[in-house]
Amino acid sequence: MTKEMIGSLELNRIYQRDCIEGMRMLPDESVDLVVTDPAYPCISGGRKKNAGQPSGILLKNDGKIFNYNEVDMKDWMTEVYRVLKTGSHFYTMTNVLNLQKMLNIGVELGFKLHNILIWKKNNVTPSQYYMKNAEYILFFRKGRAKYINNIGTKTVIELDNVRSREHPTQKPVELMRIFIENSSNKDGTVLDPFMGSGTTAVAAVCTNRKFIGFEREQEYVEIANKRLDNEEIPQ
Repeated sequence: MTKEMIGSLELNRIYQRDCIEGMRMLPDESVDLVVTDPAYPCISGGRKKNAGQPSGILLKNDGKIFNYNEVDMKDWMTEVYRVLKTGSHFYTMTNVLNLQKMLNIGVELGFKLHNILIWKKNNVTPSQYYMKNAEYILFFRKGRAKYINNIGTKTVIELDNVRSREHPTQKPVELMRIFIENSSNKDGTVLDPFMGSGTTAVAAVCTNRKFIGFEREQEYVEIANKRLDNEEIPQ
């Protein structure tokens, strides 16, 4: 069977490479949707000095979760704008520390903000400034406005977090599935420049979409491919 290609890259594959390098191999306006959870700096749990002060995963690494947190936001978002079809949507997870910068860069590049969505999760991230039980999603469009497929979807999405994780910031498949089903059609192509453990790819497969993604860490590429082995890839 002939493999489907997008430019010089094969669809339904996760490539172990830098996302900017990878996206530069894709033609202009070649993907139908972008859904991603980029690596960005996080607020640490604080240096624990007092009893009762929060601690946790962010305390030991002072806000640096991954080996590659230094990807330039404007560089990768520029490539997203180029490869995304006009009249399509772009969802990116963010936190309060990076929300304003990411929003400003997106608008500067030509994206229009549709909405700021909230994922309300049933666990918290340590912080000295209120415990965080939500994450933000910037919902952009390129070009003219387009309705989502389920106009009854609320801006606050309540879903349990992933309890048994193979990735430090692994998101629920259902969360990515909501975005994919609302902003693309069957057989459309979904891009995730920061694929991590493959949640976006799994959600795409579950909804009969095609996908392409990039991830620098070999460990996570292997985890993602094992997850995909349990899903039926659309042909």
